[in-house]
Amino acid sequence: MSNAHNRSISKDKVTVVEVGLRDGLQNEKTTLPTEIKLELIRRLTAAGLRVIEATSFVSAKKVPQAGLADHAKLFGSLNKDTTVRYPVLVPNVQGLRDAVNVHLLFVTSFKSDELQLKLDVKEIAVLVAATDAFSKKNINCDIEESFNRLEQIRKTEGSDKLSIRAYVSCAFGCPYDGKVKIGQVRRIVERLNMLGCSEVSLADTIGVGTPGTVFALLDELLSVISPSRIAVHFHNTYGQALANVLVALSMGIRTIDSSVAGLGGCPFVKSATGNLATEDLINMLDSLNIESGVRLDALIETSQWISTVLNRRPQSYIANNFGCPSIE
Repeated sequence: MSNAHNRSISKDKVTVVEVGLRDGLQNEKTTLPTEIKLELIRRLTAAGLRVIEATSFVSAKKVPQAGLADHAKLFGSLNKDTTVRYPVLVPNVQGLRDAVNVHLLFVTSFKSDELQLKLDVKEIAVLVAATDAFSKKNINCDIEESFNRLEQIRKTEGSDKLSIRAYVSCAFGCPYDGKVKIGQVRRIVERLNMLGCSEVSLADTIGVGTPGTVFALLDELLSVISPSRIAVHFHNTYGQALANVLVALSMGIRTIDSSVAGLGGCPFVKSATGNLATEDLINMLDSLNIESGVRLDALIETSQWISTVLNRRPQSYIANNFGCPSIE
């Protein structure tokens, strides 16, 4: 076991991974034009965010909004600021087997004008669930098969130049199997580590994590993986997200996933509410004098803007308390 309980909250800079473009918008009924998505990315970047999960290659049939048929256009149209990272998600069987390879080959293999874009993907994110039940529902295969897919990716020519971020879905609880044993999550993280994943994001997919369960899981995992390679991804279903982040920070975790305006949820779990709102996260980090590089005022404006576009209120305490355009 680690001596995590002896740690105090470090003032070291926190990296915020913005997942609103992908995990957020995939759960919205409104399909946004590419231009709106690009404007959202521009605003997030201007606010200081430096890691923005830009798009995904999930089945358009299974999750229509997440299909993001404009992924090539969107990614190719981005201003590739070298100070900003734009990982893309490849969460399902088709994505793991084909879309990643397409990405690896885009620059050299496609000759059409439309696809002659600077699709220089350097990072991908993949999904591995902590339970077979959720894995089968989410990416149409069991855990073992999802690892087989990851091994295929690692064997693909050029993959050694590709940074892979792995999400562990349902790390704190599963909508089908209930409580997830810490040992199960540890085994998954150890395998991801052996496969050379650069970062593992522990996802509280249905928002059942508590400060106690976050401490217990991290205390176990920190004996097998460095805190610099762990991220946490909390949903705010029961209002525990910020408290959970605080525990993670106290244990040395410096990478936090969040979503502008609290966009997001889980398309397979009706009770799961949005992700932790990025602006609420930044507000807490600012109060702790922990640097994130993100300007809260600009982020609140962005939250209110995208919420107005989607005809909804921000799922964020700070954005609502600082005033929100009225939604009819």
